[in-house]
Amino acid sequence: MKKILLLAAVAGLMAVTCKKDYTCECTTTMTTPSGTTTTTAEGKTGKMKKADAEKKCDESDASASSGPYSTVVECKIK
Repeated sequence: MKKILLLAAVAGLMAVTCKKDYTCECTTTMTTPSGTTTTTAEGKTGKMKKADAEKKCDESDASASSGPYSTVVECKIK
């Protein structure tokens, strides 16, 4: 019985710490004098831990503006 519990605990720990593919979803919002346009794109992060995938995904966040034009990119793990 103790061996079964030990194996279950090890399997549970491995499931929590294992690396897997995550999807990073980025939404781009462009504002111009004639209106606002929003687009969404997805990309795989590759095999990594969730915290590392979130960090990599957040690195894609950006914003820029020039006069009446602005662009904002917001990314998150899906």
